[in-house]
Amino acid sequence: MLHLARTKRCLLIGAAIGALFTTNIAMAQQADGNDGLNEIVVTAERRPENQQDVPVSVAVIPASQARDYTASGDDTLLALSGKVPGLYVESSTGRIFPRFYIRGLGNVDFYLGASQPVSIIQDDIVLEHVVLKSNPVFDVNQIEVLRGPQGSLFGRNTTAGIIKFDTIRPSQTYEGRATASYGSYNSVNIDAGVGGPIIQDKLAFRISALYQHRDDYIDNSYAGPSADGTTVPKKNAAGGFNERDVRLQLLATPTETLSILASGHARWYDGTATVFRRGALNLGSNKITGVQFTSARWDEGADNPQRYDTAGGSLHVNWDLGGVTLTSITGYETLSGRSRGDTDGGAAADFGNAGFGESMGRVKGLDQWTEEFRVASNGAGPLKWQVGAMYFDSRDITDFYQRGYFLTGTARNPNNWVRLHNMNTSWALFGQVSYEIAPKLTITAGGRVTEDTKTTDLLKTADTAAGVVTYTGRRHVRLSDTQPSWDLSARYEINPDVSVYARVAKGFRGPTIQGRSAVFNADFTTANSEKILSWEAGVKSQIGRTLRFNLSGFYYTVDDIQLNGNDANGNGVLLNANKAKAYGMEADLDWRPVRNLSIQAGLSLLHSEIDDKNLEAQVCAFGGAVTCTVLDPLRKQGSLFLAKIDGNPLPNAPEYNLSLNARYDIPLANSGRVFVATDWNLQGYTNFVLYETKEFTANGNFEGGLKIGYAAPNDAWELAGFVRNITNEMNLKGVIENYRAAVLNEPRVFGVSLSGKFK
Repeated sequence: MLHLARTKRCLLIGAAIGALFTTNIAMAQQADGNDGLNEIVVTAERRPENQQDVPVSVAVIPASQARDYTASGDDTLLALSGKVPGLYVESSTGRIFPRFYIRGLGNVDFYLGASQPVSIIQDDIVLEHVVLKSNPVFDVNQIEVLRGPQGSLFGRNTTAGIIKFDTIRPSQTYEGRATASYGSYNSVNIDAGVGGPIIQDKLAFRISALYQHRDDYIDNSYAGPSADGTTVPKKNAAGGFNERDVRLQLLATPTETLSILASGHARWYDGTATVFRRGALNLGSNKITGVQFTSARWDEGADNPQRYDTAGGSLHVNWDLGGVTLTSITGYETLSGRSRGDTDGGAAADFGNAGFGESMGRVKGLDQWTEEFRVASNGAGPLKWQVGAMYFDSRDITDFYQRGYFLTGTARNPNNWVRLHNMNTSWALFGQVSYEIAPKLTITAGGRVTEDTKTTDLLKTADTAAGVVTYTGRRHVRLSDTQPSWDLSARYEINPDVSVYARVAKGFRGPTIQGRSAVFNADFTTANSEKILSWEAGVKSQIGRTLRFNLSGFYYTVDDIQLNGNDANGNGVLLNANKAKAYGMEADLDWRPVRNLSIQAGLSLLHSEIDDKNLEAQVCAFGGAVTCTVLDPLRKQGSLFLAKIDGNPLPNAPEYNLSLNARYDIPLANSGRVFVATDWNLQGYTNFVLYETKEFTANGNFEGGLKIGYAAPNDAWELAGFVRNITNEMNLKGVIENYRAAVLNEPRVFGVSLSGKFK
């Protein structure tokens, strides 16, 4: 296949680039040491360590760069897509449902009960539900992306890796920071935090807040009839949002060996769910046509409203007993809210009055409890170890509403909705040991055993308007599995500047239940656990304080991989494929070539494929006909159009991704600086669905940002102008298959920002 040939060429190019950097690494010595790199401390193995000493492929996004990416008010999580090699993020359900992919592994399922193979951890609390994963990041200290299975220390559902967010914690020094920006479409972004001692050396606090706003800017130009009472046409009907978040932390240190960190947070969000553009992809092409960022046409859905409130708290206790430290982390999260949308992606009147569709998902209430307890060794000797236990409990009531519920007049069906009760419990025992068996050679081994149980009960069926029950499927489904996870790695320090490592790891994603299908009077669909075995090797190097270059290569296989396809009506269904496999590489560069110039660059190359000779997937179809150009072997079975997907790439798995950040400072006589900073991202061939088509792909998507400003002495404050999506690129980020509808990126935003800090 063409994309396979492209990937192989890219892999060869990437290997050559890596060899070139490794061979000529000393060239970075030319920069002045005062402008050099600082050590990056990560907690990839649940203890603070130099990034260069960890036998794991881990990338770090500095807080300052993360704030630049969201200066226009963009979603703090979706904005991370492509900023780290191997990381891709997308959503077809708005800001409350980001979907994460690392090394090509993710989940395209938009079901509110869907699981993901990328785990999100904020301040040591795992966020499992898809809406909890959308909790924005603010007043952040550091973002770590751990690639590859992380099942030994972080548990199930980490087959792809984890994204770990650590916020700024309270300290015994009064300090604060804030960033505020204003841009196009009345976009506002304010991210701030302040804290200090309450009782010196005994009690400290930090309060943090985020406020983001954008006016509705998408006009609904449709002027025909609406069956559910949606106001049409309407100027500035959608696209806006209000994001309000607050967090309070209290750190008690009653003794030098005991610390107790209590944290509470709340979120209030309302905005617009994803606006789809029906027919934006012409038959036979993946080019977006006839579409504007600021205009669309829809006839139903009440302008796609979306609103969610979340809250939670945690208690983090560390007790240093000399030889060991006891750690207890207790967390609680809760949420409620709803999201509604016109799911046919447009105005059906534009398409022969065919293909009406809208739906709403509602989490009536969710409660998640987690408890983790660890005992870890202290000291800097050759032996380090930790053991622990983890318990997880999540329960929710979730409703799904279909079009008949929202119609007006005699067509309305008030019973066209279902209610589900979902429960997920899990417990685990884990441990890890690391030992320097010879000078400069360290072996690390970790293991975990996990039981994961999911249960879904159908509390209300989708009945006729007269109340007649027509559902004949299951009303109770329980899946449970107990699986081991483990990893084994070796790290050898060639010299103080260069080390090499190798790692093999096994993990799993727990079984999954898809209950939403009951709203269409279809039985639940389920998927068994998927299991990954991953091999990885790499080199980590840092010469002086001017160049840091890390290179990793990997190969993995996933048995019984969980995939999500469609049935004949376009409704999502779960399935297991026999296997998926992938190989690739990642390169991370942080360079100070000359004084006042800093460059960060990343490159990822990936070849992924589904390995199941018998697996077929329902393709794009509407009105008894295929609506896209399918490139796979295709056959018809009854009302189904099925394509063989053996050998196809995984969905949303870019063949390559190239990222670049650069900043140049011009010192002034007053010790201040004028600076220019830019960031760019280029994304290779990406297939959005299980089968291959001419329409549902992207190749060469790119976006850039620019920031020009003045930084006062000691970076006390900064004033800048910025532009996001500087070229106003319109990139395809997702599709609704049956209607050839497009999901787009964010439009260009110009603005100004002001930031400051004190200590």
